[in-house]
Amino acid sequence: MDLIVLDTNVVVSALRSRRGASHRILELLAQDPPFRICLSVPLLFEYESILFRAFGKSDARIKPILDYMCSVAELEEIHFLWRPFLRDPGDEMVLEVAVGAGAHSIVTHNVKDFDGVESKFGIQVERPGEFLTRLRENEK
Repeated sequence: MDLIVLDTNVVVSALRSRRGASHRILELLAQDPPFRICLSVPLLFEYESILFRAFGKSDARIKPILDYMCSVAELEEIHFLWRPFLRDPGDEMVLEVAVGAGAHSIVTHNVKDFDGVESKFGIQVERPGEFLTRLRENEK
């Protein structure tokens, strides 16, 4: 079973549109998917902060989605910081969870922000659509 880390932009995208691959990934979480997500407390706070900024603190979708993600995710405690490896500190949180959990992939819309991750850490970096395509191919 794949262990993945979702970049914040995937969670934001999932709330922006019900038609995209990002939304489909969150939908699959409720359907016994062939993957698991991992989170850390700092990454969860990053999700919350960005979602509040993007949609407002009064958006009723945010808390239930984050609560559900917490209930199905593997919680990873960060014991070793790989910083600085990437340019964006928010991306560093995603990388730390992925490395600490031994994740197979990071799912993001900004693949270029994670340059060098696959060669240094062996973690695949893929867009949401690519991730879903790989899942479908693995089911065959």
